[in-house]
Amino acid sequence: MSTLTRISGSFSHPDDAATTKTEVSALQNAEGDPHLVILEPEDNPQNISLFRRWLAVLIISSASLCVTCDSSIAAFTEQGSAQTFHVSHEVTILGISLYVSGLGMGPLLVGPLSEVYGRNVVYRVSYALFFILTFPVVFAPDIAVFLVFRFITGFCGSTFLSVAGGSVSDMFPNSSIANPMAVYTISPFIGPVVGPLISGFINQHLYWEWTYRVQLCWIFAELLILVIFIPETYAPVILKKKAKRLRESTGDPKFYAPLDRRENTLVSAILVSCYKPFQLLLFDRMALLLDSWNALVLGILYLAFQAYPIIFEDNHGFDMQTTGLAFVGIGLGMILAISTQPLWNRLYARETAKYNGDPPPEMRLIMGQVGAILVPVGLFWLAFTTYPQVHWIAPIIASVPFGSGIYFVFTSTFTYLVTAYRPIAASAMASNSALRSAFAAAFPLFAGAMYDRLGTVGATALLAGLATIMAPLPFIFYRIGARLRKNSRFAAH
Repeated sequence: MSTLTRISGSFSHPDDAATTKTEVSALQNAEGDPHLVILEPEDNPQNISLFRRWLAVLIISSASLCVTCDSSIAAFTEQGSAQTFHVSHEVTILGISLYVSGLGMGPLLVGPLSEVYGRNVVYRVSYALFFILTFPVVFAPDIAVFLVFRFITGFCGSTFLSVAGGSVSDMFPNSSIANPMAVYTISPFIGPVVGPLISGFINQHLYWEWTYRVQLCWIFAELLILVIFIPETYAPVILKKKAKRLRESTGDPKFYAPLDRRENTLVSAILVSCYKPFQLLLFDRMALLLDSWNALVLGILYLAFQAYPIIFEDNHGFDMQTTGLAFVGIGLGMILAISTQPLWNRLYARETAKYNGDPPPEMRLIMGQVGAILVPVGLFWLAFTTYPQVHWIAPIIASVPFGSGIYFVFTSTFTYLVTAYRPIAASAMASNSALRSAFAAAFPLFAGAMYDRLGTVGATALLAGLATIMAPLPFIFYRIGARLRKNSRFAAH
């Protein structure tokens, strides 16, 4: 494999899609330039030892899990914080909603920053800020400070929902990326399930502020291992640093890397990052519908943080820690789903061979079809087992297919968006993130009123009905997606 091929391959992930064409064309135009710094085998992050690459994937995934765990860990602190700050329960729910809003907005800024300064600087600065700015949450003197810094910490932690996927694809070639990407993909969705489990135990036995003190210790541990073990993996920045070293060691100022000659400024990249995702939502119906489907599923997951206490505490007499344990069903479903990844790998390998190595993006929607069925099935099962006279294990078992469906839905859609909208893959993922976060922030706010009005059966069945309405999407787009892409001004044809 040539050096040029290795470099262009290292760009093929969402965060870099906007700059790929410019940088690769620069390499092609200047291939014979002796002062152009190229990626040698010893520089290529894909040539790092397999152990170090997998260690980096696990650390990045755990950092992502920590960030999303911090979103839901607030669920069981609401009663204590309402008493401390003398506000209503509805106000304290904003602790989740504002944090998730920060998670949705952060990628619009950190994505372009990572393309200029690299992964590591962005990781370290954002996680250091995430750690430092969690202190005002722990020691907030009033509800205003608490809520403002919940939003800010969510914004800082969002790096691991946008940039981290790029690090994974930096380190693995397309032929072997499926398993590490599956591990990373599941981590942001396991996090919200782990949050109530931890928070339930803490709030059952300690004061509510201890929830954030424990989280603070976890964030600090993650920050240390990020600094110690995570290498820089973004090829353009590796080349830029190499060019700088060559200029200093040789005294020849002519050495340069492709990133030194990029035409776009950081400001213009941030502007594009801000408007392109919303342009995609407004003018591409396929992206809008798939993003809306994802947003609904994540909104339902976050609504569960308000619904589970109603279902299990009011109907079955659970205390706080056992209600937190009830989320294990969703987590178990996700783990069972990721364990099927080898089967999907074999399926995709057969499809790839059938299309001579270039399968259509719609192939990725097959996994989404399974998720589209499992999500409403799990929710309907959950709805009709929430009666007090039904044993409490039944709704927990019902949440297992729901958890599996979540994994299949998101893994399928993420992969499809990146491949179908490859020219603007970063914007495609940002639009998905923005809409998902909007739904995840809004759904907990009306959960209490909806369950009071409709009851546990009616409210959960309503959510299941909405999921059923969305269920045909992966089947429809599997059949007509290629035709829709040909007529789209954003998608790859």
